[in-house]
Amino acid sequence: MAKAYYSTVLAQSADDIWNVIRDFNNYPVWVDGAGESAIEAGKSGDAVGAVRHVIYQGRHIRQRLLALSDPDRSQAYAFCDDAPMPVQHYRATLRVTPVVDGNRGFVEWWATFDCPPERHDEWTAFFRDSFARWLASLRKYLDGRDMV
Repeated sequence: MAKAYYSTVLAQSADDIWNVIRDFNNYPVWVDGAGESAIEAGKSGDAVGAVRHVIYQGRHIRQRLLALSDPDRSQAYAFCDDAPMPVQHYRATLRVTPVVDGNRGFVEWWATFDCPPERHDEWTAFFRDSFARWLASLRKYLDGRDMV
């Protein structure tokens, strides 16, 4: 099983960051490249089991919220259908932890998945770089919102 991991510290408090990302349907608000998003079957964006249908860079992707913990400020999700890339058993977790010094937030995003051994490094780097890009867009969103 492969694991891709990325983390960063953001200037905002862990609670402030969590309030933006905890709604599984809020993805297009803070991820550059994400278009429309809708939760299927009338569920809310914080209901475990909710399925998000999001358009990301023109691709239709369905993901299921597997877990959500407000005390831990974390959520886990997986693809509902085959992943849009050649990996299997993909499970990702996004977690926010308080940084006491400066009232900031430590954000971690990781995924475990299976892939052909010869493509392990490629897909690990792909997801790590994707998490870095998406957290950079979260930073941009939060910093821009704070400027208003």
